Amino acid sequence: MKEEKDPKKPIIYYYMAAMIIVMLLNAFVFPLVLKQKINQVDYGTFLTQIENEKVKVVEIEENQIAFIAVDEEDKESIYITGRMDDPELVNRLHKANVQFSKVIPKQNSPLMNFILTWIFPIILFIGIGQIFANSMQKRMGGNAMTFGKSNAKVYVEAQTGKTFADVAGQDEAKEALTEIVDFLHNPGKYKDIGASMPKGVLLVGPPGTGKTLLAKAVAGESKVPFFSISGSEFVEMFVGMGAARVRDLFKQAQQKAPCIVFIDEIDTIGKKRDNGGIGGNDEREQTLNQLLTEMDGFNGEKGVVILAATNRPETLDKALLRPGRFDRRVPVELPDLAGREAILKVHAKKVKVDKEIDFNAIARASSGASGAELANIINEGALRAIRCGRKHIIQSDLEEAVEVVVAGYQRKGAVISPKEKQIIAYHEIGHAIVAAKQTESAPVHKITIIPRTSGALGYTMQISEGENVLMTKEEAFNKIATYTGGRAAEELIFGTYTSGASNDIEQATKIARMMVTRLGMSKNFDMMALETVSNQYLGGDASLMCSPETASKIDEEVLDIIKKAHEKAINILKDNIDKLHELSRYLIERETITGEEFMKGLAG
Repeated sequence: MKEEKDPKKPIIYYYMAAMIIVMLLNAFVFPLVLKQKINQVDYGTFLTQIENEKVKVVEIEENQIAFIAVDEEDKESIYITGRMDDPELVNRLHKANVQFSKVIPKQNSPLMNFILTWIFPIILFIGIGQIFANSMQKRMGGNAMTFGKSNAKVYVEAQTGKTFADVAGQDEAKEALTEIVDFLHNPGKYKDIGASMPKGVLLVGPPGTGKTLLAKAVAGESKVPFFSISGSEFVEMFVGMGAARVRDLFKQAQQKAPCIVFIDEIDTIGKKRDNGGIGGNDEREQTLNQLLTEMDGFNGEKGVVILAATNRPETLDKALLRPGRFDRRVPVELPDLAGREAILKVHAKKVKVDKEIDFNAIARASSGASGAELANIINEGALRAIRCGRKHIIQSDLEEAVEVVVAGYQRKGAVISPKEKQIIAYHEIGHAIVAAKQTESAPVHKITIIPRTSGALGYTMQISEGENVLMTKEEAFNKIATYTGGRAAEELIFGTYTSGASNDIEQATKIARMMVTRLGMSKNFDMMALETVSNQYLGGDASLMCSPETASKIDEEVLDIIKKAHEKAINILKDNIDKLHELSRYLIERETITGEEFMKGLAG
C-alpha cells in the first residue's frame, strides 16, 4: 500500500516564502520610502536656521543631526544634516532656545501595521480553532471531523504475521475456517460445482479464547488484506455517522477484494432492535440497519469475507444471524486438557524453558483457563525465574505462576496470630481429609496456609488426573462435602465458627442449587428445568423461572443437600481425628505441603 503524502507540507512552504518576502520588504523597500519624507540639508543651512531662530527641536546623534524647523509659512518639517566638529554648537542651540528631544520617531512600515492589525489576528484565530478541533478529534476517537470515514485498521500480509500455526487448542474452529482460506485461494473449484462460501462467519466464545487471533490467522493464511474494526467505533455522538462508516468500510473492502473484514465485539451494534430509541430509530439501530443492507448488497463471489466476534450471541438481532448474512457460527470454547498443553507449548517457544518441564501437569493444574490466561501463566513463570536469578524457566516457576493466576501473589508481610494460624491449618486439613477419604473426588495436589493477595488465607488445591466431561451426582455431592470440610474441622476442634468459610459456603450453595434447578439431580423435581442461564460466556447469570411456592421448595431441597454433605464431612473427620491433629501440626510447621506428603502422613 502506498503511503499518502502529507498535505500540510506545501502549506508550510507557502508560509515560509511569505515570511521571507515580508522581511525583505521591511528591510530594503519601506525604509527607503520613509527616508523620502525627511529633507536633507548641509551644515551651513542648519547654522543659518539656528541664527534665524527657525529651529525648534534638535536631536544630535553620533553621525548626523536631525532637527525640526519652520519655513516661511510656519510649517514644520524634519531635516537631517551631517554632524561637524563644532564645539560652539550646544551654546548656539541654548541661545536660540532650541529643545533637545527625539525628532525621528521609530515607525513601522504600513505593511507591517496591516499584518499586525488584520492578518495576525486572523491567523491566531484559525490556529486556536485547529487546536480545539484536534483536541475534540482525540477525545472522540480521532474521527471528530472525518464524518462518514471508516477508521478500520488495514493490515497486509507482512504486518499481520499470524497463521494457523500460531493458534493452538482450537482444532475444530481452525477446521471450520480452513474452507474460507481455500475459497480465497481457489475460488474456481467452488464456482464449478455451484457452491458459494458463507458471506459472514460469527466467532462465538468466552473472552480470551483467541477469536481475534483466529481472524488474523485466516487473513495470514489467505495472504489477503485484513480490515479490523471494533463495533464500538461505529457508534458516535453524531446521528448517522455510524451508518456512513459502515458504507465506507464496505466500499473500501470491495475495492481491495479479495479481503477479510473483521468486526470485533459486534454485539455493540448488533443488539436486538426494540422501541428503546426515539421512534425506534436511534443511532445504534441506523448502524445495524445499514450493516444488514450492506451484507445483503455485496457479492460474496468477489472474495470479501466478513468475520465477527462476540461473547454475547444471545443479544444479537435475528436478522443478523439469518442465512445470507452470518451463515456460519464457529464456537471458540475454552480449551480442553490437550488444547491447554498445546497452547502452553506455543507460548513457551517465546521464552527460555527447561527441557524437563512437564506441560501436561501444568495443563491439568490450570483446568478452565483460557488461552490468554495460559499465556499469562508462561509470562508469570518467566518473571519469577528472573526474580530468582535464573536464565530459564523451571517447573516450580510455572507451578507458582498457576497459583498466582488462581489465587494471587503471596502476602509475605501479612501478620497472623498463632491462634488464627492454627484455625487456618485445621480448616485446610479438614478440606484435604474429606477430599481424600471420598472415592469420587480429585486427589489433593497442594495445601498451604500462606495468605494470598486475592484474600485467601490458605487453600487446598485438587487436580484431576484427566479431563472430566461429565459430572455425576455423586461427584457433585462429594464436592459439596469437600467444601464443608473446613467448617466441619473448626466445629470439631474449636467448637465455634469463623469467617474463613465464606467462599466455601458460596461455592457449595452454587453447586447444590445447580443440582436441583439445572442438572435434574433432585427426586422432588426430577428433570424439570427451573432456571435459565443468560450470558453463558460472561459468568452465566441464572434466573429462576418458577412460582414463588416452587422457589421456596427449591431452597428447602438445596438446604437439605448441604446439610447432608456437612454431616458427611463431620463424620469423616471424626473417624480421622488423630490424623487431623497430626497433619495440622505438620502444616503449621511447614506452612506448605505437597499432595504426596499429605497422603503419606494420612496413610501413617
